[in-house]
Parts: sequence; structure tokens; C-alpha cells
Amino acid sequence: MDRSTRPRGPRGRDGAALFPFEFRSIDGRGNNLEHADWGAAETALLRTMTPAYGDGVDSPAGPQRPSARAISNIVSAQSGSLPNPLRASDFVWQWGQFLDHDLDETPVADPAQPFDIPVPIGDAWFDPMRTGSVTISLDRSGYRVVDGVRQQVNLITAFLDASNVYGSDDARATELRSLDGTGRLKTSADGLLPYNLRGFANAPTSDDAKYFLAGDIRANEQVGLTAMHTLFVREHNYWADAVRAAIPSLDGRLIYEISRTIVVAEMQAITYREFLPLLLGPNAIPPYRGYLPRVDSGIANIFATAAYRVGHTMLSPQILRLEADGSMHALGALPLAEAFFNPDELSATGIDPILRGLAFQRAQAVDPFVVDDVRNFLFGPPGAGGFDLVALNIQRGRDHGLPTYNDVRQRVVNDRTRSFAELTPDPDIRARLSEAYGDVDDIDAWVGLLAEPRARDAMVGRTLQRVLTEQFVRLRDGDRFWYESYLPPDYVQFIHTQLLSVIIRRNTSIGAELPHDVFRVR
Repeated sequence: MDRSTRPRGPRGRDGAALFPFEFRSIDGRGNNLEHADWGAAETALLRTMTPAYGDGVDSPAGPQRPSARAISNIVSAQSGSLPNPLRASDFVWQWGQFLDHDLDETPVADPAQPFDIPVPIGDAWFDPMRTGSVTISLDRSGYRVVDGVRQQVNLITAFLDASNVYGSDDARATELRSLDGTGRLKTSADGLLPYNLRGFANAPTSDDAKYFLAGDIRANEQVGLTAMHTLFVREHNYWADAVRAAIPSLDGRLIYEISRTIVVAEMQAITYREFLPLLLGPNAIPPYRGYLPRVDSGIANIFATAAYRVGHTMLSPQILRLEADGSMHALGALPLAEAFFNPDELSATGIDPILRGLAFQRAQAVDPFVVDDVRNFLFGPPGAGGFDLVALNIQRGRDHGLPTYNDVRQRVVNDRTRSFAELTPDPDIRARLSEAYGDVDDIDAWVGLLAEPRARDAMVGRTLQRVLTEQFVRLRDGDRFWYESYLPPDYVQFIHTQLLSVIIRRNTSIGAELPHDVFRVR
């Protein structure tokens, strides 16, 4: 661990860190003074619920349940647009994905442990020739054995610390820095992300320099996400230039750390003041009372593997690309299926049209339905193979030994649903669940959490709201560097003025056409 970022100095209540006497480590270690590994990179996901492995310790859960692809076809097939009733914009799922890649990343096991998904015979997309032998490839997640039980690993820091911008290990963090005394991060032409010229771990491959390099390996996953990464690298460099101009005597390392501190604080404030009140309801997260050293901010398995995959149901089938006057960009909207691992699209348009588009299109509603672009994603013509994000979510939950929806509900709201009718008032969803599962006690966690009617003033249902709230409260209260206790009060007040719209405007050519609140469509 690089201890040079954590000098000795005064501390706040219960050991809370104080700016500028101490800076957080890159890998998250040492955040908690008594439990140095809490929330650190390369530690096990937390079990907040008893695992439900088939054999109690290792084998996948639910061996008697139907194929995950069969459930996807019955429950999650979406026809037509289903926009959310709160007028949440595509920025809700896009910020959610960007944030997720700051919180957790679970590797696959090495050597591989196949856990392929059987495809129903005659599946129109994956088995049109009716062979009955088609599967969707999936490998089980990497894990450690803890007290005899298989526990999956989080490769990155759990904390909301902008690790997606800066990295979770010293080698990657150093590669991303300019190291020229300015404290800036590297960029390429037109202020885009740097390219992966030195073979750092990257998705979809580490060997192709056409892909961008960022703090998280998934930055190229789709162009909206890449635009967010680009925005926050520019934001870091904005502050690095401002700090260097204000205090020319500072060295590059300190400029970097101060700028990183500001960016982390901005991301924390945007998440808890703009994003979560819309997703969970304005009163779901209780007021901040200060750092609690007994709280572990680690990411819960149920959060990473089911609950926070809520964004998949909000995805729109296209990414709008808009000009300043609201007209469509000359290249048109980008179908979601063409947005994956396609950095050339970002290079062609820049990030501005994409960010405008995210603000002006309503996200899909939170429900069990998912657009075909990610449910029937093909590598070629039907039968050529592909993936189904719904089936992968369900299968991954079984791989991780997640409890069923009803067991999750029992744990977090202390009751069980006794029937499909009790679970949801929607007759279509009830009928689909009944056809797919037969028994309400067999419903996989991810499916059931999305099937609940939404809670008052929230986008999500009651059980999902509780699971998400529990995690986000721990992320805040267990972080010794949380901005509201780490920074002086006048700094905190300033951070509260730095809305996502403010950050977008100062780092792009986007102006007054962007709404003050980019998370809601006007």
C-alpha cells in the first residue's frame, strides 16, 4: 500500500480523516483504521444474507428451477416502449452504470468453471434450427473459500472513491497520470480518454490499442459510459489546472490528490443528492450523522449480483445523439446493440451529442421487462450465438448462491409473499411469473425484486428499495473520507453547487439547452 498519500495529522470524530492532512489510498486499504481491508480491492463480497448454494457451500443455487433463458423468454420479453412514470431520463441508468463500475467488479474463475445456460429447443433467436443442444456460455465467478463457503471477490474498491476514474491499484493509477508536474490525467486528441497503448487489463481485450484506457476496465462497454469516463477525466484536469494556478508551488502529486479529492466529493454528492432521491425516493436515505468506524462499507453480494442490476430494465433501445438546438445529430441515434465496445462512434461525434441525448430521453420503467437489444443480442444471424443479459443475471445469481426473492424479502422487510397475486397487482406480470416458475418460492432474486410494484415516490419496489438503501447507507457511513466529514463546511457547501449539469457544461460545449436537473426529462 502506498502510505505516502496518508500522512499523520489531526483527525475528526471517531478517527474520520480530515482534508488536507490525509488522502485516501488507491486500493482502499487503511480506510478503516481497525480493519484495514474493509472495502479494499481484491476482498470478498459481503454476505448480508445466508448463501443458498445447492449443497450449502459451493454448488449453484436452484438446480430444480427452469433454465434462466426460458425464464427470460417468458417473463422479460418486452414489446414496445415502456417509459418510467417519474420522467427519469437515461442519465439515471447511465449514472447508475458509471457508479456501479466504481463499486464492484467480479472476475471469472481461473481456471474456468463453465456454468452454461441451456437454451429451450426452438428458441427463435438462439436455436432456430431446433437442435436442442444450444447453450449461452457463462463461466462461474472467481472466488475464495471462507469458512468452508464459496465467496466471490470484488476486484476494485468498494468505496465511492472514483476508482472508475483513477483505478484501484498503483500501476493503473500511475499509467493514467501525466506525471509532468501538472497533476493532470492523460488524454488523447480532442480531450478524449487515452488509448491502451501498454496492454493494461481492458475489456473486451487488453491487446487492441483502439480501445480507451480508464480507471475501470469496462470503460469501453458502451459509448454512453465512455462519455461519462471522458467527462470526469476532463473534470479532474479542470481542477488540476485551477489548483496549479492558485498555488503554483504545489508539486504534481499534491495537485493530483487535491483534484482527485474534489472529483470524489462531486461524485458522492451527485449520487446522494441527485441520483438516489429519484431512484429510491426523497426520504429513503437517512440524514448523515458522521463517520461510523464499526460500519463495513464492503459491497454485499445481493447488491452486486441482483439488486443493483436494476439498471438493466431501464435501458432504452437507442442512445440519442442531439445537437444544441434539439435536432438529431447527422449520424442519427445509435441503436443500443451497436453501442457496445465501439469507441469509433465516440471518436466520430465526441461526447456532447451523447450527453445531450441522455438528458432528453425517458428511461424505461423498472419492471421485469428488458429491451431486445440486450436480451437477444446476437453475434450474427439467428443461431450464430450471442448473449441474453436477463438470463446472465439470473444464472449469475445462482452461481453466487443468492437466496430466492422470497427469502430476500423475508430478510429485509420481514414478510413473505404467499402468491403471485400478492407479489404484484399487474395481471400480465403475475401470469408470466406463474408460467415461468409455478411456485412463488422459486422466483430468482433479480426477477422478483423487479416484479414488485414501485414504492411511493420511488422508481423501485419496497424490497429492492430496502436492499439498495442498506448498501448505500453503509457506503457512506463506513467511509472515513466521506466528503461531509472530511472537507471543511464551506467546501461541502461548494460541492453541493456542483451538479452533474454544472460539470457537463464546463467540460463540453453544451450550454443552456441542458436542464438544471439532467436526471429528469423536462
